[in-house]
Amino acid sequence: MTIQELYKEGIFRLKQARIAEAELDAWYLLEYVTGISRTMYYLKQAEPAEEQAAERYFDCISRRAQRIPLQHITGEQEFMGLPFIVNEHVLIPRQDTEILVEEALSHLSGNEQVLDMCTGSGCILISLEHYRKGIRAVGADISDEALQVAKRNAESLNADVTFLKSDLFEQVAERYDLIVSNPPYIRTKTIEELEEEVRLHDPMIALDGKEDGLYFYRKITEKSREHLKQGGWLLFEIGYDQGEDVAKMMEKAGFTEVTVKKDLAGLDRVVSGMYNR
Repeated sequence: MTIQELYKEGIFRLKQARIAEAELDAWYLLEYVTGISRTMYYLKQAEPAEEQAAERYFDCISRRAQRIPLQHITGEQEFMGLPFIVNEHVLIPRQDTEILVEEALSHLSGNEQVLDMCTGSGCILISLEHYRKGIRAVGADISDEALQVAKRNAESLNADVTFLKSDLFEQVAERYDLIVSNPPYIRTKTIEELEEEVRLHDPMIALDGKEDGLYFYRKITEKSREHLKQGGWLLFEIGYDQGEDVAKMMEKAGFTEVTVKKDLAGLDRVVSGMYNR
């Protein structure tokens, strides 16, 4: 079997499994298994594929056909131009969340104290530290498994950050210049409607925002007032239909300059506000 035939068979099997982006996923897995680039593929596509590589490739294709996320197969996802380790214990970093990081960066010069609540893989906090050297960065999460992944990411990316296990603010003692959070915000009753890749393979603890999806926004907004410095900022990632509710919640809690920022698709994605004690 040639390299080209290997790739085409991968596409065929994923299409049979009704994977939406069969060609793209088949290519990523070919690249992952063989290390081949697009240029080298066109030069070597008629050459025989190594038997061991073919076996490994079809194993990956089989796992993807079972709706296992591509990132769980490769163990990695790029975010803010950085490679992050991911597994079934953390939410896979998504491009939409880069809007939250970019908004947070606009409030940082490099010497602030920053808290990432519900840090998961650590992708938000580590990205902030990477692009604003000098900040004192802390990430909090209730999941031991997620914190293990976050610490591995910090080590692999040489990030000067600290992680602590905490049920929201229970173990948080200090005050911060900026608190950022991408909390669970999916309504419990709509989780069953999510794609299998998300519903079956992302950790439920990172998805379930309780009955109305706003549970963690209420908790974090309320308690953040005890952990923000004068003029400190609170930033949330939100679901596309939660902007108005979260903005009103923050204003009611005493936040000013509350704004809702849209993502590249024109959907509400980030809410931010300043707290003056």
